[in-house]
Amino acid sequence: MSLQSYIFRHMCKKSDTARDAGLTTPDSIERHDDLRYGQDPKWHTLDVYRPKQAAGKLPVIVSFHGGGWVYGTKEVYQYYCMSLAEHGFAVVNYNYRLAPKYRFPAPFEDTNDVFHWIMAHAEQYGFDTDRIFAVGDSAGALGIAVYACILTNPAYAAKFSFLPPEGLRLRGLGLNCGLYSTLDKKQDLLDFLPKQDPDTALRNLHILDFITPAFPPCYVMTATADFLREEPKKLLPVLERRGIRHTGQVCGDEQNPLGHVFHCNIRLDAAKALNDAECAFFSALADER
Repeated sequence: MSLQSYIFRHMCKKSDTARDAGLTTPDSIERHDDLRYGQDPKWHTLDVYRPKQAAGKLPVIVSFHGGGWVYGTKEVYQYYCMSLAEHGFAVVNYNYRLAPKYRFPAPFEDTNDVFHWIMAHAEQYGFDTDRIFAVGDSAGALGIAVYACILTNPAYAAKFSFLPPEGLRLRGLGLNCGLYSTLDKKQDLLDFLPKQDPDTALRNLHILDFITPAFPPCYVMTATADFLREEPKKLLPVLERRGIRHTGQVCGDEQNPLGHVFHCNIRLDAAKALNDAECAFFSALADER
């Protein structure tokens, strides 16, 4: 692991531990923890969160966590994901294999296995598989956008060795503080790119070249003090040209700056407002048949 990734892991862990100190599972949420979706007992686990009072099948939000491909777990994202469940969704919060031990395309293979698990366990956990949404932040925003391209662009899907579940459709995406253009990010992604032919993987991560008109509707968020705040300016014109429904939002202002992935800090009023708006975006899409 590079020194840069080592320091990044340490800083994120310290920050996230302080952010979530003292938080507990809301009384309104039922949770199913550490469910296996694949072969690896360490990495292939997920949680499901549902509102306790909800009966029957619910629309689903799947969370592809961020962390620069080298950091992050479902435990780090549990409180954020449960806050989404409080809006009337079943939320799937999963681990995936991390770099540098596991490199491209490991997270996408794992994500594909998660969606196979969701489709296979819809009855058991009350998933409405006609109304599946997904959120991702930072690297996770790029990650879920890659997977959406696999689902909607057959030529792009052919670059990967796995097959998505039959009939799977993502009804909408929440792309938060994400990276979308990768061609000039090789040094930043070295721990994630395969050691053999990293340049091809780098090009395949540049999703701006692979979005088609079939790509899902998107809620695209950044923040005034987000170090990736320029990235939506590259993505939004592509969505516009492809005729894809989208909402773009820059959160915060000069007097009240907001940083990278602030929305995961559910103690912040600004995070609540953003997450409310994103869930409302999903709910409106879910109501369309």
